[in-house]
Amino acid sequence: MADWLVLRALRGNAKQLDLSGKKLRRVPKAVGRLFELNRLQLKNNQLNDLPTELQALNNLTELNLGNNSFKELPEVLKYLRQLKKLHLFSNKLETLSPSVLECLANLVFLNLNNNKLTTLPEEIHSLTQLKYLTLNNNQLESIPSKLCRLQKLCELCLAYNTLQSLPHNIGYLTNLKKLVLSRNQIQVLPEELCMLRNLKVLDVAGNQLHIFPSKLLELKLEEFYCEQNPLLEKNLILSTQQNEVLTLQEITARYIMNERKDVSFNDTLKYYPEARKILGHASLCAVCKQSFLNTWLECVSFVDLKKKIGITSPVQVVPVRALLCSYKCFNEADHEFYGIAVP
Repeated sequence: MADWLVLRALRGNAKQLDLSGKKLRRVPKAVGRLFELNRLQLKNNQLNDLPTELQALNNLTELNLGNNSFKELPEVLKYLRQLKKLHLFSNKLETLSPSVLECLANLVFLNLNNNKLTTLPEEIHSLTQLKYLTLNNNQLESIPSKLCRLQKLCELCLAYNTLQSLPHNIGYLTNLKKLVLSRNQIQVLPEELCMLRNLKVLDVAGNQLHIFPSKLLELKLEEFYCEQNPLLEKNLILSTQQNEVLTLQEITARYIMNERKDVSFNDTLKYYPEARKILGHASLCAVCKQSFLNTWLECVSFVDLKKKIGITSPVQVVPVRALLCSYKCFNEADHEFYGIAVP
């Protein structure tokens, strides 16, 4: 049946060929003679490799290899440089060949759902045109920092893995609109996540989160899912207030950051790169809005998402991190910040 379909395609100089569900263990070599082919469907078969003859398919832009038996990326993919859409869902992939990834510079869509991937190679950043990357239901424990170089990425789906954290440069994915991290083991979301100002959908349901980044409300979210996390709850207890003892570094840093409003002082600071690096990690007090260096008091506010940003979420009130610079600010009236008790 497959050979007959290929023969018919050859006679018609076809641009599309569908060999899905034909119980194929190999792809007919004659497919490599379909030089005008731009779409090839090979899903739902028993394939574990592709013939080298397919390297002649210079016009191929879409290839579906879903639900087969591939354990690694076929080497012939190196030659399919016009490929824009690649499906490899429901295979047996354990690794991704860096040398193959480096040759897929025009890829826009990559589906790797339901495989056995435990890591991603740093060469993933070679997919410079990638807009959609889905890796649901793998065994990923982390994602490489270099993935965050994919400036055109719009959707990133990583549900049902074993991620414990995200790289801090996640904020470089400035075009990201959808981020799915549900059913992982993430304990803390980096503050840099809030740099994703184009983000519309954030799904972090079913993780180990207790609190959300301080600038969460600055995101223009339309959908937000955070159910089934051990989120902090408002439970008032008495605490003992301690006297503030600031380090010399902290006192100096606060003075410098206050003086940075002076142009001449700011010009002088540029000659001290180490000082600028240290000051670059400063925080802003949620009460007095002054800068300070080291985290003095971590607090939390409980935010009604519908009232604050107009979205409905399965969890209506969420805890959002806030940092305060002193007991003086903590004792100010009319703020809604609560200190986080350490068990």
